[in-house]
Amino acid sequence: MMILLTLRILSVQRNVGVAIAWLVILFTLPLVGMVAYLLVGEPMIGRRYLQRTEQARALLNEMAQRERLIFDQGQELLPETYRGVSRIGTIWTGFGVYDNHKMKLLTEPDEIFNQLLHDIHSAQRVILMEFYIVYPEGRVCEVLDAVIAAAQRGVECHLLADSVGSFNFFNSSFYHKLSHAGVIVHQSLPVGLFKTLFKRTDLRNHRKIIVIDEDIGYTGSFNLVDPAYFKQDKDVGQWIDTMVRIKSRKPISIVTAMAKVVVTDIGAESNSNLDALNQRINTYTRKLYMMNPRINDVNDSADRVVGLMTEAEEDWIISGEVVSAPLPAVEPVTAQLIPSAPQVTAHVIYNTLVTVIHRADERIQITTPYFVPDEALLGALTTAAKRGVEVTLIIPKTVDSFMVQHASQAYYEELLEAGVTIALFRGGLLHTKTVVVDDEYCLFGTVNIDMRSFYLNMEVSLAIYSPAMVAQVAACQDSYLNHCEILCLEQWQQRHNFKRLFDNGMRLFSPLL
Repeated sequence: MMILLTLRILSVQRNVGVAIAWLVILFTLPLVGMVAYLLVGEPMIGRRYLQRTEQARALLNEMAQRERLIFDQGQELLPETYRGVSRIGTIWTGFGVYDNHKMKLLTEPDEIFNQLLHDIHSAQRVILMEFYIVYPEGRVCEVLDAVIAAAQRGVECHLLADSVGSFNFFNSSFYHKLSHAGVIVHQSLPVGLFKTLFKRTDLRNHRKIIVIDEDIGYTGSFNLVDPAYFKQDKDVGQWIDTMVRIKSRKPISIVTAMAKVVVTDIGAESNSNLDALNQRINTYTRKLYMMNPRINDVNDSADRVVGLMTEAEEDWIISGEVVSAPLPAVEPVTAQLIPSAPQVTAHVIYNTLVTVIHRADERIQITTPYFVPDEALLGALTTAAKRGVEVTLIIPKTVDSFMVQHASQAYYEELLEAGVTIALFRGGLLHTKTVVVDDEYCLFGTVNIDMRSFYLNMEVSLAIYSPAMVAQVAACQDSYLNHCEILCLEQWQQRHNFKRLFDNGMRLFSPLL
């Protein structure tokens, strides 16, 4: 078994760091290593799931072609220096670059909840929500009640939540309350003992997407949780997150691309979902929403899947009271949606990130809760610093994962020696995931700087190309710096040798974290 697994690791693991980490585990703890590799060694999301994903994407692409909706264009909207970067995303995801968006950066929980509640109460046709964590406490209950009210007045409402991340939600009274009210709840990547034999159960849907009435979308690091109630027992402080609200009335936009991602994810969950999507597309009449949706349970939820590729009919101006925000909305904004999933889009976000780091000329500023790079990404950051680029890494001083905390610390000395500024955030668990390059490019979304986000989870990022919007994200990062302590190389080198050795030991497992 040892020989067979060694040959298997050498033949299928293309990442050298991942292969070495598994070999270390296998030869150090043979029995544990064999069982662990068989369960979680390779990113197998499931053969049937992959087939349904491809079929759902094909159905939506056929409909788009029939309706002359072209998603993979727009490179000419960008300066020459960023066209190659955007092509990486377009090749793997099919989404190009779209312009004329109105975006608002939301940086405070109450601001996010208030704006989202306003949009849900104003919804007239459809609401799509996809989250890793739904935690029905605090103001989240207001949001779920608003979705229930929307369903009861005839809005078609879908909620796709990760089976593991939203475990508490699926065992709560709110899940049943939503279902009985007509909200169609889908369980993403359900787990079970039998399923473990055929797919890797720690591959999770880490996306956060909301689409309302075809012309309003949200994405970012914010799970559907109230930070005042979520993980208060972890002793890391309140979670700090951001979202961006996107509005567009164009036939093809970031919002329609987001809708396509959610619809594909819903269609991939079960054969009944896929059949429903096929039926909806075959009867497509420029309006795919349906009034008075039926009630379904989570195991066979959604015998209808909404298709959202129509031009918005809502007026550009939001009616009613608009919640004021600390940061003004920005328009027009040019951006690109980059979803990623194991065995579907390769490592598109990782490749995009490494590419933009290598082409940076002046500044790179990264905000991430979990920082566990591989050698290529670490080399890109240290090389950028050595060639004179101002590289700043903003991470929480303490995170909620023991292994990640120590594996991350193993990289600090090398980064500091290269000239990278490491800022340790002291105001809570900084969960925001943003990358700003040269004040003209930004990656904003759900992706942590670790191998789990790059290689294993289903994620989504927004590449923003408009300097005015990038400047707002950079200003948000700068505000975090006011609550940071800057790590000093001399101080860090004075740590006890045992701590340094322990961190380096954890670093061996970093490709698997």
